[in-house]
Amino acid sequence: MGFGRCRLRPLSGLSGSGKGIWTMERDFIGYGPNPPHPRWPGDARIAVNIVLNYEEGSEPSFADGDGVTEGGLTEGGGGAFAGRDLGAESMFEYGSRAGVWRLMRMLRERNMPATVFACALALERNPHMVTAIADADFDVCSHGRRWIRHQTLTPDAERADIAAAAATIARLTGQQPAGWYCRYAPTEHTRRLVVEHGGFLYDSDSYADDLPYWTRVSGQPHLVIPYSLANNDAKFARGAIATSGDFFDYLRDTFDVLYAEGATQPKMMSVGLHMRLAGHAGRAAGVARFLDYVQSHPDAWVCRRIDIARHWHAHHPAPTDAG
Repeated sequence: MGFGRCRLRPLSGLSGSGKGIWTMERDFIGYGPNPPHPRWPGDARIAVNIVLNYEEGSEPSFADGDGVTEGGLTEGGGGAFAGRDLGAESMFEYGSRAGVWRLMRMLRERNMPATVFACALALERNPHMVTAIADADFDVCSHGRRWIRHQTLTPDAERADIAAAAATIARLTGQQPAGWYCRYAPTEHTRRLVVEHGGFLYDSDSYADDLPYWTRVSGQPHLVIPYSLANNDAKFARGAIATSGDFFDYLRDTFDVLYAEGATQPKMMSVGLHMRLAGHAGRAAGVARFLDYVQSHPDAWVCRRIDIARHWHAHHPAPTDAG
C-alpha cells in the first residue's frame, strides 16, 4: 500500500526564503479498484465514527469584537440588517446549553463512543463539556482555536493559531488533541504546519476517500482520515433535508451500502453532528434511530477517530519507500 500520488511540493520560480508556497497535488486514483482490507478489530465490516462538532462560543460575534454575528449552520432568522443578531447568538447558545446534552445522553445510554471536533474557545467557555468528554472517554480532534477562515491568515499566523488551539485543548483536557480539522477548508500551508507542530496522529482535512490514507509532508509520512459532509447534519441548515426521517434514511442507506461492501472490502463511515442542529429534539430522533440501527448489526465497529488512527498506524504503517 503506497502513498498514491498525493504530495506536497513547493511551487517553482519563487524568490525569497526558498521555503516556497506549498500546494497539494491532486490525486484522482487513490487506492483504485482494489482498496486495502483494513482488518478492523473483530473483523468488522464497517467502522462507524460519530463526530460531535463542538463550536458554540467560538464563532464570530460582536461580544468578541468581530463586528459581525455568525449565522452559519443555524435556523436562519432576520439576517437582513446591520448589527448584532441576538437571535442567531441564542441559536448557538442552544447548542451548548441543551443540544449537546441531549446527544451526549443518547450516546451514553447506548454506551457508544464518539469523537469531539472541538474549537478551543468553545471548550474554554463550557467547563461542563470538558468534564463530560473525560467522563465519556471521548477523544478530541482540534477544530481550531475559533471559527475563522484560515485563508485570511499568513502562514505565521496560521502556525500560531494551530499551536494556540492545541495548547488550550491540552490544558483543558490533559491530553494533546489527536487530530486536526479546519473549521473551513484548509490552506495550502495547513497540513505542513500541522506536521511541523507535531503530536497529531492525523488530520481530517479531506473528503477524498472511505478509508484512511498516507501522504508525505516535508519528508515525513502523515496520516489522513477523511471526514464527510455528506453524512452530516449540515444538510438541515442548507435545505437538503428537512426531517429526522430524511436524515435517518440517508444515514441508513449509506450504512447499508458500506456494510454490504464490507463483506469483502470494509470501509469507514463518519457521521458529523452539530449541537445546535442535531441537538434539537425533532432531529435528534433521527440520530437515535440511526444509533439503534447501527447497534443492531453485530459486525459494525463503533469507534473513536483516535482508535482508527492507532489501528492504521499499527496495521497499515506508512511505506518506507514512498517518495
